[in-house]
Amino acid sequence: MRPFGKLVSIDVAMRRILAVARPVARTESVPLTESLGRVSAEAFRAPFPVPQCDRATWDGYAFRSASTRGATSRHPARFRIVGEVFADRGYNRPLGTGETVAIAAGGRLPPGADTMAIFEEVGLHDQEVAVSRYIRAGNRIAGMAADFRRGQVLVRRNDALDPATVGSLGAAGQTEVRVFACPRVSILPNGNELVVPGHPIHGDQIYETNNLTIGAIILANGAIPVPHSPLPDDADQIEAAVRQALTESDLVLLTGGSSVGEHDYAPEVLPRVGRVLFHGIAVRPGKPTIAAVTGGRLVLGMPGHPTSALANSFWLLGPLLRRLGRLPGPGWVEGSCRLARSGDHPSRDLSVVLALRVVDGWGYPSYHGSHAVTGLRGVNAFAILPPGSKALRRGQRLAVHLLPEPVGAPPQSLPSD
Repeated sequence: MRPFGKLVSIDVAMRRILAVARPVARTESVPLTESLGRVSAEAFRAPFPVPQCDRATWDGYAFRSASTRGATSRHPARFRIVGEVFADRGYNRPLGTGETVAIAAGGRLPPGADTMAIFEEVGLHDQEVAVSRYIRAGNRIAGMAADFRRGQVLVRRNDALDPATVGSLGAAGQTEVRVFACPRVSILPNGNELVVPGHPIHGDQIYETNNLTIGAIILANGAIPVPHSPLPDDADQIEAAVRQALTESDLVLLTGGSSVGEHDYAPEVLPRVGRVLFHGIAVRPGKPTIAAVTGGRLVLGMPGHPTSALANSFWLLGPLLRRLGRLPGPGWVEGSCRLARSGDHPSRDLSVVLALRVVDGWGYPSYHGSHAVTGLRGVNAFAILPPGSKALRRGQRLAVHLLPEPVGAPPQSLPSD
């Protein structure tokens, strides 16, 4: 048995990790069709305005605004229809006084026209349109550069690309965008008893699942999981695997072997690999967590129990991944709920990560022990209870971190108890 180092609070652990986390600097060009959620590596300025001319925003009739001045229902302004305009075909002859063209949404205004009225606003008789009120200039018109002007910055360096930004780049004629590469994260499960799913198990062996659950968290936070087969309980093999993973990944996660048992080798290996930031966090679950840094890259030793590793991933791994990938926010939004039942007791000395299934404003605590991966099925929120908190009671209002999909399950997937 080895003792833990001095336990650090979850706030201290988070600060130390984020302080040394280096956002990925590699860049690559990707098609716009694959760019949603990626982070721009450079600013982009529009090479031309959009729209490049005045265009109709509705279906209707285009004409001169001045010709409708003084128009009433008894004495409407009358216009003779002289042509049609479609989004892909214009009318190039200048409109004269008393002339109009039928125009489709997106159509280019013909020379001389400065406004329009929709079909429902006019009277139509044969080839003549009657307008019974004054229509101001620019009505239902998108003027040149109304969307963006030539030289306008459409995307800045470090902007996360949302659907509208992707569309803006497409409107500027782009097919690709330069983005920062997604962080690569090696997952090294450790334990003699672990077997890759799909292979036969014997005796006391169990299937390894952290590659799957932690890999899902990695994907959901914009990074690329690099799974590895389970490592045996051997310090030299673990060290060799960690050193190799550091050459191919931006972050190395060692799951299992991080506690103080005889076969827990992470506390022995990580000081040989880099500078230890801490060993042990004052939190439950997830107390046996260790972190080290070498060459600007982090190695994080997490508990091997599936629920402990996954609960740690909500509050610790998610923000770290987002920092590495330059994504905004911690990976959750703040909210609150009322507890659906009593009986969950905080700790006197440790913070407690309380996983919850929030449905219609009610939070259902979900925890079946650190060994049970199903204990977090359906979870879509978590709360961190400070050391020494009072026992929780039904109906109590609780501040929570709401996990968006796909990390958090949608409320309708609430499992039956």
